[in-house]
Amino acid sequence: MNAASEQVSNHAPSRALHIALWVVQALLALVFLGSGGMKLSTPHDVLVTKMRWAADAPAILPALIGGAEVLGALGLLLPAATRVLPVLTPVAAACLALVMALGAGTHLFYGELPVIGVNVVFGGLAAFVAWGRLRRAPIAPR
Repeated sequence: MNAASEQVSNHAPSRALHIALWVVQALLALVFLGSGGMKLSTPHDVLVTKMRWAADAPAILPALIGGAEVLGALGLLLPAATRVLPVLTPVAAACLALVMALGAGTHLFYGELPVIGVNVVFGGLAAFVAWGRLRRAPIAPR
C-alpha cells in the first residue's frame, strides 16, 4: 500500500457515507425480506408458475434460497444496529451479492436477459454495503 492510499484509508468516513450505507442496507433488507419470504411461504407448485427455474430445481431449493435471503436481510441490519458482531453485516452483504450473481447466471441460462438487470443492481448495492462496512465505514463492536 502506498502512502497516498494509507492517507485515504486513515480518514474518518463521512457522515454522508454512513447515511448512504444505512439507507442501502434498509432498502436491501426490505427487498430480500420480501423476496425470501415469498420463496419460503409460497407452495412449490405455485412457485413453478412464477419462476421458470423452480420447475427444474429440487423442491427444497427455492425455500433454501428464500431462507438465505431472509437471513441475509437480517444480517444487513441486526449486527450493525446492535453492534454485536457487526462484522457479520459486510459478510451478509457479500453473501447476498453472491446470491445475486448466481441468480444472474441462472437467468442467463434460461434466456431471461431483462431480469438480469435486477440482479446486477441489487448485487451491486450489496457489494457496496460489503465494501463500505468492511473497509470504509465499519461499525465498531460494543
